Amino acid sequence: MEHSHRYHAYPTQEVAEGLEHHLDVHRQLYNHVRWDYENSPENDKPSEYAQNNKLPEWKQRWPVFGELHSKAAQATVARFHRNLSNLRKKKEKGYNVGRLKRQAPTKYRSVTYNQSGFDLDEKRGRDRFAYVRFSKIGWIKIRYHRPIPDHATIKEVTFKKETTGEWFVSFGLETDDADLPEKPAVDSLDASNSVGIDLGIQNYIHMSDGKTVDWLDLEDDYERLRREQRKLSRKEKGSSNWEKQRQEVANVKRHIRRKVLDYQHKLTTWLVREYDAVFVEDLNVKEMLEQSHTARNKQEAAWRQFITLLEYKSDLYGTHVKQVEARGTTKECASCGVETTKPIWVREHSCPSCGFETDRDANAAMNVLQRGFSELGLGWPEDTPVETVTATDTTHFESVSASHAVETGSLGA
Repeated sequence: MEHSHRYHAYPTQEVAEGLEHHLDVHRQLYNHVRWDYENSPENDKPSEYAQNNKLPEWKQRWPVFGELHSKAAQATVARFHRNLSNLRKKKEKGYNVGRLKRQAPTKYRSVTYNQSGFDLDEKRGRDRFAYVRFSKIGWIKIRYHRPIPDHATIKEVTFKKETTGEWFVSFGLETDDADLPEKPAVDSLDASNSVGIDLGIQNYIHMSDGKTVDWLDLEDDYERLRREQRKLSRKEKGSSNWEKQRQEVANVKRHIRRKVLDYQHKLTTWLVREYDAVFVEDLNVKEMLEQSHTARNKQEAAWRQFITLLEYKSDLYGTHVKQVEARGTTKECASCGVETTKPIWVREHSCPSCGFETDRDANAAMNVLQRGFSELGLGWPEDTPVETVTATDTTHFESVSASHAVETGSLGA
């Protein structure tokens, strides 16, 4: 299993200048790889392997490229071809995309060292700090708030400069499946240790056992962002005052992103520790964002990020997480299966066939749970009526997580 740990970095002034320089040289190398590819004949485009073989020649011709570590340079070549591959996949899916663009200094912000060219010293720093060495650059102090597990292998290390000017170091880790906790047997799953999740409108999520999670209140943060953006619009673009204000806008955006991510980390960690199986809707987020009436709320929700966090934590904590077909979960009655069309403003489910009544999102969450059982080949237990599983009293995440943290300390990311 592959996952990553990210740490705030505090380079000295001298090392920061080295990071900036290497970042710019890698940007030039990326642009040269792009130029070499674009100017090759259509029927003879160079592969990643072929361009890696050209690196020694390029280093002789342009000595600045010789300043780079060989593995880091190869990772930059791989970055271009990975972007190219992603572009092809989008074209194959029907997206209207153009060509890869030349990277400007403000856009190229990270460099990866793959397999070698780096060292981690966990003992050199004081408590909760460590040092990372990048070849041809130097040692960088990081806030080591979460030690890398003993059974994890470091495959690559990336340094990145955010738009706020802050530096971060990320470790790409690989953990052998044998070292991961074993997931519960599928035939041991039932409605008491499993949950279906509806990604809702009134609540952030609605669970099949009746618990709900409130939306994160970001209104004050967005009001501050609007104020800072208005100030930025009044500055002369490119001036020193404009640059200071641009960084202030970036700081507010960063605060919002971190606030959402922290909320999602706490929620997803609680879910994978609380349940043996978590079933969630497989949403077409792009299509949802194109519906303008709730587009910003859906973007704030960052549901795709929420699902991604759930999936990778399922392996780390030994929990089954599965996406199920979302279409029809709202219309279909969780009790009898009859479909009933409901406008979005109708928040209650009332089945004209069997008379089952519940909250609209609770009904959808129950359908997600049942579909999850079906996709695992279990079927829905006949002795588990829907009415007993769908709780009437809802519990909000703040109270659930607070009590859970007292017992198990589960609120860490």
